[in-house]
This record gives sequence, C-alpha cells and structure tokens, in this order.
Amino acid sequence: MKFILIPDSFKGTLSSGEICNIIKEKISVHFPGSEVAAIPVADGGEGSVDAFITAVGGRKKTVTVKNPYFEDMDAYYGMLSDGETAVVEMASCAGLPLVEDRKNPKLTTTYGVGQLILAAAEDGAKKIIIGLGGSCTNDGGCGAAAAVGVKFYNDRAETFIPTGGTLSAISRISMDEINPILQEVEIVTMCDIDNSMYGETGAAYIFGPQKGAGEEMVRELDQGLKSLSAVIESTTGKDVSKIPGSGAAGAMGAGMVAFFHSELQMGIETVLDTVKFDEILSQDSYVITGEGKLDSQSLRGKVVIGIAGRTKKHNVPLIAIVGGAEDGEIARAYEMGVTAVFPINRLPQDFSVSSKFSRENLGYTVDNVLRLLKV
Repeated sequence: MKFILIPDSFKGTLSSGEICNIIKEKISVHFPGSEVAAIPVADGGEGSVDAFITAVGGRKKTVTVKNPYFEDMDAYYGMLSDGETAVVEMASCAGLPLVEDRKNPKLTTTYGVGQLILAAAEDGAKKIIIGLGGSCTNDGGCGAAAAVGVKFYNDRAETFIPTGGTLSAISRISMDEINPILQEVEIVTMCDIDNSMYGETGAAYIFGPQKGAGEEMVRELDQGLKSLSAVIESTTGKDVSKIPGSGAAGAMGAGMVAFFHSELQMGIETVLDTVKFDEILSQDSYVITGEGKLDSQSLRGKVVIGIAGRTKKHNVPLIAIVGGAEDGEIARAYEMGVTAVFPINRLPQDFSVSSKFSRENLGYTVDNVLRLLKV
C-alpha cells in the first residue's frame, strides 16, 4: 500500500514532523513494507525551511544579514534539491524571539529578509518562496524593499530606510534601482490570513500588541501603514491595502505585492505545488492529514481542505486526524472532499489536560484507523 502523510502541526503540542513520525511508526507495524511519503506542512513561520527540505530535499545556506535592529546576525534560507527553488522564512531574521525584551515595532525592520531574498537569487534561485509568520515588525516590508534597491524619500528629498514608526515620513518611493537579478525570479508568498493592511482588522490593531505595541502605538503604526498605502498607490497605481493578507506579518504581505510583484498564496497550495502533490497521488494511495482543530477557519482553504480539493479530483481517500472538531464543520468537510475525520482525544478533558497526552492519543487513534484499513 501507499501512504502519503501531510499533516499540519497540532499547535502547542506536536510539530508536523513529529506527527509524520508517529504515523510512520504505526504504519510499519500494520503494513510493513508499504511505501510512505512524509510531507511535513510549513505555515510560513519558524521551521518552514526545515519542513520543505524534509519533504523534497535540499540544504540550508547561512548568510550574514541584519537582524530586527540593524545588527549583523547569521540567518539562513533553504535551497531545495532542484537547485532552482529557494525558501525564505522571515522569522529567521525578523522573528519575534529575536527581540526578546526589546519589543518595539516602531523600530524593527525587515531589511534582513530582503538580504536573504537577494542571496537566494544570486545563488541561482529562479523561484523564491517567502514564508510570512512570527514577525516582530510593522514596516510594511519597506526594510526588505530597501535591501533590494527600492528608495524611500522624505519631504526633504532625503533617502532613508523606513521602520514601523517612520512610515508616515515617506513622501516618495522610487523602484528604478531594484536589483535587476530579481527580474528573473518568481516570488511566491505564503500567507494564510486575510487581514487587511490597516484598519481595525489590519496589521497594527490585530498583531501589534503581541509585538509590544500599546494602544497609542497601535494607532500610530496603523496611521503609518495607511500613509504608506497611499504612497504605494501613487507610485504603482495599485491599492494593495484591501488585498486579503496584505496585513500579514506587519503588512509584509502588502510589501511583497507592491515591491516584489509577488503573489500571496495559501500556504498549503504552495506546499502542494512545490512537492508536486498531484503527481505522487495514485488510486492505491491513502492520504492522511490533520490539524489541531477542525473549525470554520479550516474550511477557508487551510491544510485539510486544501488537500481535500486535490484528493477529491483524483478520487483518492483522505483521512483527517485532528485534535478536535467544531459542531457542523465535520459534515462540511465531508462535502468538500474529506473521507473521514477522527478526533484523537479519548476522554472529555480540558485542553490543559489532554494536551499533555497528545502523542499517546495520536498514536492510539492512528493505530485504530490502520486496524480498520487492514480489515
């Protein structure tokens, strides 16, 4: 038999890679000698490079770039086994853990992310996948843009590198000096949220507080993003502010569209395309996926439903093993192509209790699923 394992992580308990290993171990017991393809799912945040390399092969490349406070640090990108696809996770040089007790989204920058993008392009990448997630920034991607040659001017015609607190000072943007090597590169941005660039559902209001912004700073950051949006529109003719996902990662989503001509794509679609998922499906396959909670967010195209769209076309069974599921969502998941859903929790326990037994509960559930398949 052939099994394709492609679960999301169970947030706070088990990583995607750990889930794959638990399922593989059970398969080896019940179906020894079976072909097993393990594809850990990356959501764009920390661990995305490792997940892609595990799925398709490749290696990490280390580069000295700027950290969130413009200090030198070693960060990395992944060059996949085809030698032409690179993966950059912005968290590697603009992630929240890097600032620790220095949280201040008015001062932090995505400059290092732009340096990683350039390094990957200079290394021969023809396609670069950018993972948005876990950022400490709110600069609308201006730092990354400055690193690749975009010029930002204030009202005194002076160039500067904007941060979250100085976006309102941008009076003009020039994209004439962007490094020409990027003209040969396709850039795809993984983005699993649909927040707008600014406003009450925008980057500053929704994500600013976790990055260290109080109420007054949130309003200031939001005004800066609104101002940036207006200058981008006057420069490019595009209103990026309402694009779903433009508010991701401190409005890095908007910056990727405006400055890098990138497409914002659901993370699972990026993963499935990169691993050539449709090509490895076959009629004798069982696909096993899962996530921590199957809810209304899941049905908007995240991991389980994104995979279901592919397996349904090929008439391949899809088994979802989940931490829990909301009322009504399982039935809708079945309509969208999921064959069966199995929650792992065996007893009615609060998450604070059940989370400590996630590994054991997952193992028991997988064991039962495989026993049924044997029959």
